[in-house]
This record gives sequence, C-alpha cells and structure tokens, in this order.
Amino acid sequence: MEQRFTFDQIAGAYRTSRPDYPEALVDDVVAYAALCRGDPILEIGCGTGQATKSFAKRDLQIVAIDPGPEMIRTARESLVGFGNVELAEATFEAWPNDRGPFRLIIAAQSWHWVSPELRFVKAAKLLSSEGVLAIFGHVPTGLPGPLLEQFKDISLRHTGRWGPPPEAWYLPSGPFKGWFDESGLFGPVEHRHYPWTWRHTTSSYAKFLGTRSDIRMLTQSVRDALVDDLSAAIDRHGGGFDMDYETHLYMARRAPN
Repeated sequence: MEQRFTFDQIAGAYRTSRPDYPEALVDDVVAYAALCRGDPILEIGCGTGQATKSFAKRDLQIVAIDPGPEMIRTARESLVGFGNVELAEATFEAWPNDRGPFRLIIAAQSWHWVSPELRFVKAAKLLSSEGVLAIFGHVPTGLPGPLLEQFKDISLRHTGRWGPPPEAWYLPSGPFKGWFDESGLFGPVEHRHYPWTWRHTTSSYAKFLGTRSDIRMLTQSVRDALVDDLSAAIDRHGGGFDMDYETHLYMARRAPN
C-alpha cells in the first residue's frame, strides 16, 4: 500500500489524536492572501478536517479534497454545520483542472505526498492571478533528556532506526523553499514558524504513534512491541511529558504569466 493511504485506515484515531494548527498561522495566511469573506480556496489532503475547520471559521468558500473515503467521512462529521465547505474524495493528481480559479491553495502536512512533477504546475494553473499557495506542517523539536535517550534506545532495538523525524522536512533546512524556487511558477517565499508545546500522557502518545505513517508501515508485532516499550518508558517518567513543537509555514504568490 502506498504510504499516504495508510492514514485512511485509522481516520477516527487521526481525528482525536492529531493537533490543530495555530490560529496565528491561519490569520497570517488569510492576511497574506488578502482574502475576503466568500473567497474560494482549495485544500489538498484535508484529512479529518483539522485545518479545514480553522479556515471555514473565517467564512471562506472551501473545497477540501482527500484520497481516503474514511478521512472524508470523518471530516464530514467534524465539519457538520459548515455550509461553506465542499468535501471531495480525490487525489490532487486526479482533481479536475477546470475547477477554480482559487484565491488560495493550502496543504497541511500533505504536500510531500503529491507527485513532484505535477504539484506546483497544477497549483499554479488552479490559482487566480497572484493567488497564494500555502504549505505548512508540525515538527517535533524537543523531548525531555531522559526520555530522549530511552526513546532512542527503544527505537534502535525494535526498528534499527533513529534520526530526525520525517516531519523535519518542514524545517528551513528542508526542501520546501527550494521546491517553490525550482518550480519558477511562484514569487518569493515567505516563511514563518510558530512554537508551541504539546502535553502528552502515556495513552495520548500511544494513540498518536498509531496515526504516524512510518509506524503504520511496520509489521504488527514490531509496532506493538515498540509502542509498548515507549509507553513503559513514559510511565516510568511519571505518565506524561511535554514535547516542544514548531509549525512551519511556507507561502508564495503565483508569478505573473
């Protein structure tokens, strides 16, 4: 199974275990794109609607797509009462080229799943003149020292791997700004970041791990043993911990034709 489709199997857990996006980020995107009430936006990979809801509260007209039928079903439950959101089961690759134009396209923790040959070209075609593409994602940046060492030992023992988390590609050292620049289809990239802290219990962290694609791709026995040992480490630490996070945002306007 392609890794991006593993999320659909655990849509309900994804909705309850994944964090929302900073309200300041949403405000910054809306201001940068100079959006007004009712302006059309497209969301790529909406998942269960975490980012969708925040933008819907700004009275924007949203089309939100995701390839997972369970993700779309769960997002529909989460967005009951928002008449300004249209949900559609589709990949961005398969989305019709004649829908639009949109004043804004957003991708929350999803842009890396889209075909590299198509993503910027199609986004530029679907945007209005000087429309904005905004890409953003969460990055874990710090664990308490004692837990960090234990997590490292446990991960190496069960998977043979330890290193920066997959989300690290959203850091400024990652590829996003370069991808914008290399496309030649967008103006200068604006980067902003938003630090925050996520308080976890043993239970909440185990549920969160169950929604990570890299963990989902492990065999059931390896996954269970890994989560059990990490949970035991958290219990020994007092049953909870604070994890530092940053949410990184990259946005740019479509270049003139």
